Amino acid sequence: MTKSVLKNLAIIMDGNGRWAQQRGLNRTKGHEQGAEIIRDVTRYCAKHPTIETVTFYAFSTENWKRPKLEVDFLMRLLDRYLQNEFSTYQENNIRFMVIGDISALSPKLQERIRHTQEQTRGNSDLTHILALNYGGRAEIVSAVNRVISEGKHTVSEEDISKALQTPYTDIDLLIRTSGEERVSNYLLWQISYAELYFTQTLWPDFTTQELDEIVTDFEQRTRRFGGLA
Repeated sequence: MTKSVLKNLAIIMDGNGRWAQQRGLNRTKGHEQGAEIIRDVTRYCAKHPTIETVTFYAFSTENWKRPKLEVDFLMRLLDRYLQNEFSTYQENNIRFMVIGDISALSPKLQERIRHTQEQTRGNSDLTHILALNYGGRAEIVSAVNRVISEGKHTVSEEDISKALQTPYTDIDLLIRTSGEERVSNYLLWQISYAELYFTQTLWPDFTTQELDEIVTDFEQRTRRFGGLA
């Protein structure tokens, strides 16, 4: 049987808060530990022979409902992460991208994002994508409006696919940690035929060893895309 080839990986990083609470810690400690896991997983993907993109759900359009102190901390953590990881991107030939509406972020953070994207644009071993202030429905609506603004009166699937923010049309594998089994408005267009994997592991406890086991499981799956095996 031919192995399924994993090119585009998407991850919903869930469980930071619960991880911290189980240890009697502030939720922010869970987010800090979770950032370390992003680094490990990104390096794994950069070394993997077939993975071309990894997209992390970092902050959704609904996450603004969280307490302001937590949101502010997440934004500072992101700024620090991008500053610290710049050398990792360059040393591992990783391109950094963001999808979502970053206009709601602070000017300082927007500038950090733009600078990191520009400086890593030529890197080609892996594209590391963060979904920030992102929602799948909003992305589809934006894509349709973009096509209409170009003068088209009818919109095809191909038109929408080309107008999406992601550099790919389809996700091959979507992983969600922490035991929750839903997609939470994430890459709704791109996961239409994705393989799904839900793990009980909280994101701060997620390891590259478990990721490797999940990838091996994916490679053994038969993907039919609506047809027959």
